[in-house]
Amino acid sequence: MSNQSKKTLVAYFSATGTTMEAATQLAKAANADLHEIIPAVRYTPADLNWRDKKSRSTLEMEDKSSRPAIANRVENMEQYDTVFVGFPIWWYIAPTIINTFLEQYDLTGKTVVPFFTSGGSGAGETMRYLKPSAPGANWVDPKNLNYMGEAEMKSWVQSLK
Repeated sequence: MSNQSKKTLVAYFSATGTTMEAATQLAKAANADLHEIIPAVRYTPADLNWRDKKSRSTLEMEDKSSRPAIANRVENMEQYDTVFVGFPIWWYIAPTIINTFLEQYDLTGKTVVPFFTSGGSGAGETMRYLKPSAPGANWVDPKNLNYMGEAEMKSWVQSLK
């Protein structure tokens, strides 16, 4: 397969819609296909209550081996050479459903570009927990897309080439 036929994918998980908005903008800026990572069981507001020590999100994030099931797959992942992976920051890292997503595919040799949205924290230890889920990938440092405008996003995408 020639490089001309290689494509870019923006895959994202969004619990409240914030990451979906950023991913949609990014897909446009990168001229990429867009794929929503859909949990097999959707998250409810109660599941996302980080103040509740027994909420679903809290329990998943406390157990780093947690791998929430995903309801859909990317068809023909091999056609993509760059995969942007987006998510909200939970407990200073990516939600474990992102590990589920990464572990579904052989990403060896592909460029994986994490991006995130956050209510205030940075990427924390995100890379420490994501890299083992796609060990053969070429990783790029994660980028916070909160409040990033179209021109700035296009400039960032161009800087990755």
